Amino acid sequence: MHRLRQRLLWLGGAIAFVLATGTIGFTLIEGYDPFDAFYMTLTTITTVGYGEIQTLSRAGRVFNSFVIVFGVTTLFFAIGAMTQTVIEMELGEFFGKRRMKRMIDKLEKHYIVCGYGRVGRAATRELQQAGVPLVVVDRNPDKVERAIRDGAAAFCGDSTQDATLTDSGVGRAKGLIAALATDADNLFLILSAKTLNEKLKVAARVGDEEAEAKLRRAGADTVFAPYTNAGHQLALSLVRPHVVQFLDAATAGIGLDVCLEQIRVSGGSELASKSLKQVQLRRDLGVIVLAIRKAGGQMLFNPPADAVLEGGDYLVVMGEHENVRKLETLLAEVHA
Repeated sequence: MHRLRQRLLWLGGAIAFVLATGTIGFTLIEGYDPFDAFYMTLTTITTVGYGEIQTLSRAGRVFNSFVIVFGVTTLFFAIGAMTQTVIEMELGEFFGKRRMKRMIDKLEKHYIVCGYGRVGRAATRELQQAGVPLVVVDRNPDKVERAIRDGAAAFCGDSTQDATLTDSGVGRAKGLIAALATDADNLFLILSAKTLNEKLKVAARVGDEEAEAKLRRAGADTVFAPYTNAGHQLALSLVRPHVVQFLDAATAGIGLDVCLEQIRVSGGSELASKSLKQVQLRRDLGVIVLAIRKAGGQMLFNPPADAVLEGGDYLVVMGEHENVRKLETLLAEVHA
């Protein structure tokens, strides 16, 4: 659209310049009144073929010849350029949609962000920083275009419809973020998504706290109330400012080269069946184990040195990005 507006301005300016030049020329050379001069110029460059308003002098015909050459050329160029622009836009949109569909069809174990408002945009940025595959769905074409400009795969559709969710690859997806405008839409979305993929992990935005229980009953694994969470953070920033600053640095990467991450322990990893004392993660990798979520669901905070790592456990760790990636490789590595 920006390119179309730019071309319209250039072409409109060129045509206006020709009309103004012809009008002034006929007024000065032939003594036409301004309207007759404008009318003469307009009939000339549009090749309508009407006769002269009054017989032109030799100088007037010489000037008219230039108006014909430059005016008709400008007008035909304008028509051609506009036709080219429209065709390019239509073809670009058609092939762009096909290319985006092929890209989405290839995604597996990806995340779906439904709704690209403020919450959806923030969630998309976090997923992009995590380097995971994702697709954005929104019914507003302007928001879809913005998501594409932000570097995300996106398409326009109503995410409460089964067909739209199917197009987004919900059957192959790992997780879904329900960030639609209303709790009713999010509720309907969760029901539809869970019907199409029972194993799908769903995180939902809720506006009314009373709707939280309903979203959880519908199948949402996690429910966030943005306004409640914002109030909580505001209060903490006053009473525990250093804690908030540290958590922001660890989770959002602000100021420190550290991150909080969860890493799954593979059953075939060389670290499986060993205790924290044996693996010495802090000494060898500089990674701190804050908690262990056991395969059975039990959460061990500040686990003791004799805590054993077992296949299926999740470690909640903190450390520099590079060291955390090394630990992730060690825990996921399977030996024959």
